[in-house]
Amino acid sequence: MKLSRVRVLLIGAAGRMGKTIVDLAKDDPKIDVAARCDLGDSIESAMQNCDVVIDFSQADAIAEIRRVALEHSKPLVIGTTGQSKEQCRIIEETAQSLPIVFASNFSIGVNVLFWLTRKAAEQLGVDFDAEIVERHHKMKKDAPSGTAKTLAEVLKAAKTTQADIPIQSIREGDVVGEHTVIFNGPAERLELTHRAASREIFARGALRAAKWIIGKPPGLYSMQDVLGL
Repeated sequence: MKLSRVRVLLIGAAGRMGKTIVDLAKDDPKIDVAARCDLGDSIESAMQNCDVVIDFSQADAIAEIRRVALEHSKPLVIGTTGQSKEQCRIIEETAQSLPIVFASNFSIGVNVLFWLTRKAAEQLGVDFDAEIVERHHKMKKDAPSGTAKTLAEVLKAAKTTQADIPIQSIREGDVVGEHTVIFNGPAERLELTHRAASREIFARGALRAAKWIIGKPPGLYSMQDVLGL
């Protein structure tokens, strides 16, 4: 059954992304940020009165989020990055019981970049070497970014190689986010670039995912699933 207004529990509400989501949700007639939690807050009571959880907190919060979400059968939209292998395993196991959208980047443009990167790698073949350059603001903790890691995974899968894709991470100023995939071939070079001008693009995608995930069967979904790519 489709809900007329999706009640969201926002975890990480005091962070940059959390604040942006709160601001955008005010103008979305289908979204109600019913509860907000941050580091140290109990999410037990807040989880009971929501339809979906959006998490933009810290990677090490996933164990508690998973416990309470399973107890109350709430779908998750996870935008936090920098997870360890064990934390990723927790998310994958949880997706066997709950629907989860887990994305390194919720921007529509970036997810088209993932698609274009795969197509380019398939068409250019082994004669072209690939590398990634990513820039973010100096406060960003993880490097490489989750988006850069996803791009590297896309390239490795498309090129059917186990070799690591070179990633250059730059942290400077207040750059919201910039990712470039570079293909170097014989006498030619192809570059695919996405530049984020505002965090609103990620917040809009997360809210779109929160509305989409309602009623979906258990599984681990990507933003490309949300967009139908």
